[in-house]
Amino acid sequence: MISVLVAHAKGGCGKTTIATNLATAFANAGLQTGLADADRQGSSMKWLKLRPDTAAPIETLNWRKGTGDVPKQMARLVIDAGAGVDSKRVRALLKDADMIIMPVLPSVFDEAATKRFLKRVDELKPIQSGRKPVMIVGNRVRASTRAAKDLDAFLGKLGHDTVTMLGDRAIYQDVARQGLGIFDLAPSRRAGVVNDWLPLVRRIEDWVGERAGDAL
Repeated sequence: MISVLVAHAKGGCGKTTIATNLATAFANAGLQTGLADADRQGSSMKWLKLRPDTAAPIETLNWRKGTGDVPKQMARLVIDAGAGVDSKRVRALLKDADMIIMPVLPSVFDEAATKRFLKRVDELKPIQSGRKPVMIVGNRVRASTRAAKDLDAFLGKLGHDTVTMLGDRAIYQDVARQGLGIFDLAPSRRAGVVNDWLPLVRRIEDWVGERAGDAL
């Protein structure tokens, strides 16, 4: 099993949007997928309750009061973490996850929180050795704007790869209200939008392949 933690020190940066859509990517690829809600707000749990039976199955794991057991047959586990970096709960999730995805908004108010989060993350030995990747995702980005350029410059100084930039699109809210994600949609409906996600999904699966090769 591969566990993917979506986390940041600050709330409102789109962790749940990334966690739910990433889970739909795995599920629609035929992988047995779980979505663990470790945020007391329970946004991922609410989304899962809306998910129709006809959609690719995603198993619900309620981790709002603490981590629980994961079914042995699970191939991918996406963890939607609560905001923060100093709590024991978040530190444990950072330590145990196989990889970390950090969404960052094009906002000057997010920069200090991002630096604080990465300072804590970079203290982890698996991060220092390169065994645990940190993947940065620019979120709600409007191309060719000053804010987008400022975000690109800021992310370039953080010492971790920016894997992709997700556009600021209304479709994310539209599908979320139905318990769906981008990868649940027909190709004609997701055209263009899904291209923002492919670099992230491919980077994760490439890392999984490299890890499997190292284990041989």
